[in-house]
Amino acid sequence: MRYPSLISFVLIVASFVGTAGRGLSAAEIAVTAPTKSSWPSFRNGNLQQGVAGSELPEKLELLWKIDVPDGVVATVAIVGDYVYLPALNGHLICLNRKDGTEVWRYRSIESDDPDEFAPGFRAAPRVTEKKVYVGDEDGKLHAVDRVTGKKVWTFTTDDEISGCVALYKDKVIVGSYDSSLYCLDAETGEKAWSFETGDRINGSPGLVENFTFVAGCDFHLRVIDVEAGNQKSDISLETYLIASPALWDDFLYVGTQAGEVVAVNWKTESILWRYKSPARQMPIHASAAVTENCVYVGGHDKLLHAIDRSNGEGLWTFPTRAGIESSPVVVGNRIFFGSRDRNLYGVSTATGKEVFKVNLEKSIIAGPAVGEGCLVVGTEGSQGALYCFGSKVAE
Repeated sequence: MRYPSLISFVLIVASFVGTAGRGLSAAEIAVTAPTKSSWPSFRNGNLQQGVAGSELPEKLELLWKIDVPDGVVATVAIVGDYVYLPALNGHLICLNRKDGTEVWRYRSIESDDPDEFAPGFRAAPRVTEKKVYVGDEDGKLHAVDRVTGKKVWTFTTDDEISGCVALYKDKVIVGSYDSSLYCLDAETGEKAWSFETGDRINGSPGLVENFTFVAGCDFHLRVIDVEAGNQKSDISLETYLIASPALWDDFLYVGTQAGEVVAVNWKTESILWRYKSPARQMPIHASAAVTENCVYVGGHDKLLHAIDRSNGEGLWTFPTRAGIESSPVVVGNRIFFGSRDRNLYGVSTATGKEVFKVNLEKSIIAGPAVGEGCLVVGTEGSQGALYCFGSKVAE
C-alpha cells in the first residue's frame, strides 16, 4: 500500500505569521532527553497508550502554521523546544516548537539534485536524547543526530517501513512491509536478529517487559521475546491489522480491518472481548488510546468510540462527517483527533460531547501529538500544512 509523493521534491517553507525566523547553528541547539511532558514517538512510548503527559490550556489558540506541500500523514514528535516533522517529500525537519521556524532538515537520500526522487517518510519518528529514528517508504531506517541533523547510520529492509520504532535497552525494534520484524543495535544499526511473519507489518510494535507485539496482514498477533529473538506465542485474530496495538497491564487493545476492537490477554493468549460498532462495521485504521477505564478509537464508520475497558461495552460515540484514521490522544478529561472531514476535534472523555473544533481545510489522517504544552497536527494532500496549538501567553 504505497502512496507515491505527488511532487518529487518541494522545499517546505516555514510560514510563521509575522516572523521571518532563522536556522540555528549546532552550538545554539540544546537538546535534552524526553521527559514526561514530551511526545517522543507515535503513541507516546512503548506501551502506545496515546495518553499525553503534558497538559493543554483550556482554550487552544493557533500559535503557528507552516506549509507542507506534499502533506503530512504521520504523527510528529515533540521533545523539549523542538518538533520533528516527517514529510512525504523525503525530508525529516526539525522545527523550533515556539515559532515553527526551521532548525535543520535531513533528506532520505544523499543527493544535491532537487529533482531526484527521495523516498518519503510515512512513519512517525522516535526521538531519544541523542538521535531521531525514522523509516522511509523504500524500507530504510534512518538514525539521525538530533543536534546536527546528520546521518548516524541507516539500515535497509526489503520494503516500506510505515511504523514507528520501539526501544528496548540499547536496541531498536522496527517492522517492515517485507514481513519481518528487526532488532538493531541503537548505536550502530547492526542487526541483532530478525523474525519473519506471514505478511506485511503495518503498525508500530508495542513493547512491555522483554516482549514486543507485532501484527499485520497475516491475521496473527505475535508475542516476541526481545532478548532471545524468538516467538513466545501466536494468537489468531481472524483478520488483518493496519492499526498499532495499545497495552495496559496484561492486555492489548487494537482495531481491525474487519471493524472490530479486540482486547487480548497476551499472557494467557485469550480474547477477553470483541467490540463492534453500533452503526456499521467498517475498517479501523486508527490506533486506540487506552486509559484505566476506557478505550477510545475512531473508524471508517465516521465515529469515535468510547469503550469500557473491562468488558468491551460501548459507552458513547461521537459522529463526524467522514472516516477517522487519525489516532486519538487523551489529554486530561479531553480527547483530541482529526477526521477526513477536515476538522480537528476535542471531546469530553466522560460524555463524548464536543468541547473543541477547528476546520484545518484539508483532510486529517495523522494523529495529533501533544507535548510541552502544545498540540501539533498535520493535514494531508498536495497543499498540506502543519499546525501548532497552545496558549499565546508567554512561557
